[in-house]
Amino acid sequence: MKRIVFTFILLFGICFYCLSQGTFVIQNKKKTDKIKFKLINNLVVIPVKINGVELSFILDTGVSKPILFNIFNINETLKINNAQKIVIRGLGEGEPVEALRSKKNIIEIGEAVNINQDLFVVYNSKLNFAPKLGIPIHGIIGYDFFKDLVVEINYSSKFIKIFENEIYKQKKCKKCEILPLYFYNKKPYINAEVTIDDKPIPVKLLIDSGGSDSIWLFENTSLGIHANERYFTDFLGHGLSGSVYGKRSKVDAFTIRDFTLHNANVAFPDSTSISFARNHKDRNGSLAGNVLKRFRIVFNYKKSSILLKKSKFFNDDFTYNKSGIELEQNGIRLVREKDNSRRITTLDDANAINNEETRVVYNANYKLSVKPAYTIVELRKNSPAEKAGLQVGDIVLKINGKETYNLTLQKSTQYFYEKEGKIIKLKIDRLGKILDFKFTLESLF
Repeated sequence: MKRIVFTFILLFGICFYCLSQGTFVIQNKKKTDKIKFKLINNLVVIPVKINGVELSFILDTGVSKPILFNIFNINETLKINNAQKIVIRGLGEGEPVEALRSKKNIIEIGEAVNINQDLFVVYNSKLNFAPKLGIPIHGIIGYDFFKDLVVEINYSSKFIKIFENEIYKQKKCKKCEILPLYFYNKKPYINAEVTIDDKPIPVKLLIDSGGSDSIWLFENTSLGIHANERYFTDFLGHGLSGSVYGKRSKVDAFTIRDFTLHNANVAFPDSTSISFARNHKDRNGSLAGNVLKRFRIVFNYKKSSILLKKSKFFNDDFTYNKSGIELEQNGIRLVREKDNSRRITTLDDANAINNEETRVVYNANYKLSVKPAYTIVELRKNSPAEKAGLQVGDIVLKINGKETYNLTLQKSTQYFYEKEGKIIKLKIDRLGKILDFKFTLESLF
């Protein structure tokens, strides 16, 4: 490990003695940095270097230590050392997941560097977010990054800005709200209010930037926290311990201080999926990416505060998947595409360039290209897609005439979030047989 540390000093000019053990320090004179990110399914995906290897991580306020996964092809390059076997557990119906705890790793996020970082390494092949997001994801990082720095997340412009605590000065902002953060097991919580059946209910929610949904609430009839009469049972997402299912519904309003979102999406995960999460008895649920992206957010863990200001997404409608289909990028397809090569033909090739009668002839050749395959992995019972005859395992080739291999997974899925009454036409491959299906998006509210 020492050899790796000194290699980085030589290659990148990092001052070893300037870095505190186990903390992130920004390696420039201004002590601030700006890092672009990808916003995918309401999740912030940032570039992270682990021991010199460039990876993609989800910025997840809902985790304490960094978790590394999906590294089967780069395991040797990462040089994971000082490993100890442990068990970790998260949301989901499955069993706890075995992991290795690795010490003394070098993590770089922009110009912020930590040369003594603990992380957990999970080799379970089922824990792989790449098929669900359509891009490679190698890990998640949260508390250990936020605790050392002031972190601003600008969802509109897709960048995070980081500051060392000593140099950060909050500018005056008339339309901002600064609220206290509360911590439990190194995770941030915020006080808010939900209105259900016209009754305002105070709630304490985990701020979970690693969740793509809107609001999750834990049902509690004594507090009045429950799904209203109009709800449907659905697949809610994936946790460290497996798939999560529950009820989807709406709340009349969701309020944080002076900010109110009306008719907001809410999900009520089933009790088996959240038994571990309910260890914190004061917790009523989670606040996730589809609400968080509606703000510009500044996290200041040292001062236990959070700043909120409306982003351009604030007034976006709360939509949901009206088809019942959940897609994953599951495997690849070989696609036969035209390869139009151009050649010049004349009677005298040597004089072709100067010949005014040069003819341009296009030859249509074909090539086989490797493209992503989008597969139906979940199908809601009695949904429009299920009633139309679609099945889990079907590979979607076209959506409303568009070849899916020309679309990202996110753009393919967006078709299912359009307005009620929209007709969806799918061409699918079912075990080598090409079939056509058509259904209409239906609202359940």
